[in-house]
Amino acid sequence: MTGIVTTQVVALDGTCSLGRDRLGGKAASIDRMRSLGLPGPPAFAITTDVCARFRDGGGELPDDVWAAALDALAGIERATGHAFGDPSSPLLVSVRSGAAQSMPGMMDTVLNLGLTRELTDALATQTGDPAWARDTWERFCRSYAEVVGLDDGATEPPPDPWRQLRTAIGAVFRSWDSPRARVYRDRHGIDHDLGTAVTVQAMVFGNRDAHSGTGVVFSRDPRTGEPGLYGEWMARGQGEDVVSGVVTPAPVSALAQEMPAMHAGLRDAAARLEAEYRDMVDIEFTVESGQLHVLQVRPGKRSAAAAVRVAVGLAEEGVIDRDTALARVGVEQAEALTAAAGADVDGVVLARGTAAGPGVAVGLVVTDPDDALDADEDEPVVLVRPHTAPDDVPAMYASVAVVTEHGGTTSHAALVAREAGLPCVVGCGEGTLAALAGRRVTVDGARGVVLEGDVLADRPATGRSEHETALHAWAAARLGEDGGSASLSDLLARVQRIL
Repeated sequence: MTGIVTTQVVALDGTCSLGRDRLGGKAASIDRMRSLGLPGPPAFAITTDVCARFRDGGGELPDDVWAAALDALAGIERATGHAFGDPSSPLLVSVRSGAAQSMPGMMDTVLNLGLTRELTDALATQTGDPAWARDTWERFCRSYAEVVGLDDGATEPPPDPWRQLRTAIGAVFRSWDSPRARVYRDRHGIDHDLGTAVTVQAMVFGNRDAHSGTGVVFSRDPRTGEPGLYGEWMARGQGEDVVSGVVTPAPVSALAQEMPAMHAGLRDAAARLEAEYRDMVDIEFTVESGQLHVLQVRPGKRSAAAAVRVAVGLAEEGVIDRDTALARVGVEQAEALTAAAGADVDGVVLARGTAAGPGVAVGLVVTDPDDALDADEDEPVVLVRPHTAPDDVPAMYASVAVVTEHGGTTSHAALVAREAGLPCVVGCGEGTLAALAGRRVTVDGARGVVLEGDVLADRPATGRSEHETALHAWAAARLGEDGGSASLSDLLARVQRIL
């Protein structure tokens, strides 16, 4: 599988010359990892150009693009030794979205595509593991029904794998215009006309056996910026299990105990990718039967405190220069740090979980996203859910903090909250909704606790961290000033106008 199949359907073999504006971030990262020789399944991308054609054509995938996609699929078949729709050795694929600018969880993905009831039986016979084949089939049915939808009167995906693929590609393109994606782009100032690419990649199976699993790791702690591998791992799971927040995974240190060679390989991949991107990175990975596969990499979403520490740390390590460090910390992030100053609070603990989005906020607990959206502007609300889904994003943005019963620090709730600057505590346990509903609480996202009432009054003031102090001094020096009492956000705003 080599090179470009057409200018709109591209093989991701490490040699593609198209930029992320056409490949999308996900496909560009796959091609970049292949160029570095990192382990991962073969894939191809349908470029962002096609998204506009799809929209202009009334939601139909153009025939020439479909023909090129089939050619690219044949390349995956040759690379894997499996054949799509072939009962003797079936190839399954994932169909994923991928815009030029990362929009985690905002668009759709279909996993395990290519299965039918007959192929599931064949898979069970070939592997001698009917339980795994059935689990994979059930996962595909759920994914397809939620993303693509079933035909009228149907109870499962269509029995034609090629029809599954074409309709799934269309569903991913359509998800670019979903309400949640549009709300996300509005908040982050992303052009609605950019469009998404679609990535089709051979499946690897974290649910395969006792030596399999899946996870998400960062090359540094996204909450604090502290160096070192940080993330979560779920044995015998697939990626959606971790990022959805439906379950609470184990820390990635569990992988070091269960499969030390896989953990060492992952640590090496994280170091190489951080050096390549010159930034903290977020990596999705799967282990199938003792074989590591790196599926995606992107610059990691981080809290305001982590943004400062990572920028200063990379500059001090000589990875980036000081101007780059000053450009990487947003003015809004600096303002968030000022607002969170003095967050050394204490009180009666109502719930305890995992610290996922630093900061402190006070609000009235609501458990229905519609209540968050309908809340009076003068009444801050805290959204508490079993876990969050992409459709909850508008309600999250309307809240001052987010709390979940399940999920970890790489779940959907944590990723969105960190990027939005919302205090967040995840994995507080079953019954948290019932215990907190209707109460006024203080959410301390740095310590991972929910406290009774408003405990922010008369809180002690705290100074800048050493990393904020360093960045403040660099900004002042770049402006030729001593900094004085100027805020970090003011200095950064002026520096970034001249960089």
